Amino acid sequence: MAVRAATLVGPGAIEVREYPLPTELEPGAILLDMIASGICGTDKHTFRGETVQYAGTAKERRTPFPIIQGHENIGTVRALGPGGALAHDGTPLRIGDRVVPAPNRACGTCRNCQRGFPYYLCANLENYGNSLTSTTAPHLFGGWAQSLHLLPGTAVFRVPEDLPSEVAVLTEIFAVTHSLERAAAVRRPGGFLPGDTVVVVGVGSLGMAHLVKAHLMGAGRVIAVDRSAKRLALARRLVDADTVLVGEDPASVRAEVMALTDGDGADLAVNATGFPGSFATAIGLVRDAGTIVEVGAFVDMGAEAFNPAVICGRNLTVMGTGGEDLQAYAGTLALLARHHTSIPFAEMVSHVFPIADAALAVETSLDAENATKVLVSDVLPARTP
Repeated sequence: MAVRAATLVGPGAIEVREYPLPTELEPGAILLDMIASGICGTDKHTFRGETVQYAGTAKERRTPFPIIQGHENIGTVRALGPGGALAHDGTPLRIGDRVVPAPNRACGTCRNCQRGFPYYLCANLENYGNSLTSTTAPHLFGGWAQSLHLLPGTAVFRVPEDLPSEVAVLTEIFAVTHSLERAAAVRRPGGFLPGDTVVVVGVGSLGMAHLVKAHLMGAGRVIAVDRSAKRLALARRLVDADTVLVGEDPASVRAEVMALTDGDGADLAVNATGFPGSFATAIGLVRDAGTIVEVGAFVDMGAEAFNPAVICGRNLTVMGTGGEDLQAYAGTLALLARHHTSIPFAEMVSHVFPIADAALAVETSLDAENATKVLVSDVLPARTP
């Protein structure tokens, strides 16, 4: 039996290829029938040829083309290796279980794993849709396919029965918002307390997830900053956010945020744009002794000029977040299940394309003016407004 998969053979070049469906799995491996896979900012960077990840660290690497992209995944268990496999909560997985798999597999034995650090700091990390090439059998290491092969040791989480798949597919990006829990653990004068003002610069799907999470954690005011009027309108619908449209004059953004905060600035700023220059913008939007959370600079977009004396002189706290935390998944799924009837999370998904149109899906996702979260799915109804 053949499995269709959108395969990125090089920057800007996606081919729909066929791969053999694995018939024999190794112990602990899991084969999923895919329901849907989201297009992440990292996928967009890779498609454009911006392929240096973990730049400046010991893990710096480039994309091993060809690859099947897609690491924001939801699927159903089709097959299990000999002896079965366990969900992350320790219970046995069953054929037909609807699950969200972690996008990474940590080794569990390196120094950072042994220290209990977030698993994206593993020295031997493997990333679905990023670091595993489709030239290596069993090939199916990304979610833009009909099936996804999960290596032994991959964390897998059951989806609550009443949580729609088009919301559950957002689990990975919402799990990245553990950054706000980290900020909440910082003692004053920095950190994040209920009643604080949070500004998010760049409300694509990752920034939007932070905006919603800040609201659910008790922020007194949330402010969305973006170039897209459509995204800002969504921020207002989701959590009644104050919004600032980025125009030709960057200085006007700071002026508007200051006006909304009585000249003080936000208590916490989240920078989720992934583009040079935005870090300095975020710094300018927080109060003295405020906190900046950087979540958008996973891929190297080039040098950015910034004077660190500003951090010292204003007593700022800067926190970098390299991805989601496994410990955040169960709580994230519970949060989405509890609030999905009162907060229209599904509206974060603007487009759904079949695998055959994966190239068009990526091109559409690059339209920051009109696209929010774009999904690749042969199961969910196509949506191309």
